[in-house]
Amino acid sequence: MLAFTPVPPLGGHPLLIFLLQLGLLLLVATLMGMLARRLSMPALVGELLTGVLLGPSLLGSTAPAAFHYLFPQNPEQVHMLDAFGQVGVLLLVAITGLQLDLKFIRRHKSTAAKVSLPGFVIPLTLGVGAGLLVPVTLLAPGSDQATFAVFIGVAMSVSAIPVIAKTLIDLNMLHRNVGQMILMTGTVDDLLGWIGLSVVTAMATTGLRAAGIGLALAYLIGVIVAAFLLRPLVRKLMLATLRNGEAKMTLAAAVAVIMLFSIVTHQLHLEAIFGALLAGMLIRSGGPEVMARLLPIRAIVAAVLAPIFFATAGLRMDLTALADPDVLTTAAALLVIAIVGKFTGAFIGARLSRLNRWEAMALGAGMNSRGVIEVVIAMVGVRLGVLTPAMYTCIVLIAVVTSLMGPPILRYAVARLEPTAEERLRERENDPVPSAVGVPSAVPQEVR
Repeated sequence: MLAFTPVPPLGGHPLLIFLLQLGLLLLVATLMGMLARRLSMPALVGELLTGVLLGPSLLGSTAPAAFHYLFPQNPEQVHMLDAFGQVGVLLLVAITGLQLDLKFIRRHKSTAAKVSLPGFVIPLTLGVGAGLLVPVTLLAPGSDQATFAVFIGVAMSVSAIPVIAKTLIDLNMLHRNVGQMILMTGTVDDLLGWIGLSVVTAMATTGLRAAGIGLALAYLIGVIVAAFLLRPLVRKLMLATLRNGEAKMTLAAAVAVIMLFSIVTHQLHLEAIFGALLAGMLIRSGGPEVMARLLPIRAIVAAVLAPIFFATAGLRMDLTALADPDVLTTAAALLVIAIVGKFTGAFIGARLSRLNRWEAMALGAGMNSRGVIEVVIAMVGVRLGVLTPAMYTCIVLIAVVTSLMGPPILRYAVARLEPTAEERLRERENDPVPSAVGVPSAVPQEVR
């Protein structure tokens, strides 16, 4: 029998650096978030810029010794921070699913499809065309330009559910009909984006094979059907926790469900955040009292986990690469294509669905945010050998700029839409008065 030798717990210098990273990122992200709010922008703007300030773009260029001490590039240290951030984004996406109104989705499913498809196809087509025109000098050695072009098209066409969710929460718009529609259409676009990414992966490794794409679609359909069948079971579980007087039972059960669904979709290569979104939608079926008991986790995610996650996104960027004229020109061209393609596609789809111009503008602004999903896709491109470090910076720059653009346009458009009775009811359901279950009623504004 083999003797069991326990692995020593994390300690010493790696633990020191990890704690320094968390404390510094949270402190700066909080301060930057406060500054963003002073400038009438959501805290998300400051949180994204935190990574740029503390990453190679600024701190790494002006004080390289301090940067390498705080953010050493050995895999073990980087993975610890990434793991912490991943937990935050899973819970953030789950909260998004928790507040999705399924009745509203069922009533407007045709509208979501009409808006999503033009919002995906138009930027995809423009991105592929742009990818075919990118100078060969910016391609990775041995990379095929057709594969690169398809990858750029996929990167141009996605939206970012985590960024959209955080933006809507910050602007107190998640209960609005247009906020629900943005989440629905963004979810469809992301699903199409992950399928497109599987095509690029196949092209970069084994070539384009229909069998692999078909399997991914089968997994996707299977997971959605399974979630539908498990909805009564999840509802019973959440209601059972209410019989216990302590809110921690409901919190623990909810987090367990979120993690289990994330594990399943991750194993099926459908991305863990998709499982978290489904889990949140199922947990919502527990009703208003369950929602009230989950208020503490919403506050923790908004105040701690989400800011650290968004701050880490900028740490992988190096804006000094834009000093190269070819890189700068390519970045500017791709940015224009990303903005025009996504906004135009969403706007056209909304108008074809007979939404008014303000709703169409809000949908275009919301779906234009690429955020962390774009960063994840860019990292996949580096792993596959499709992107060079310079092109990675170009793609991530699109994520940052489009995420900064969305909130002001969204606020401007939604301010011109009168709240409906349905929206007021949904707001009360999503943010119930928690005093009846022993939770303080003073909920931070950023989680509302």
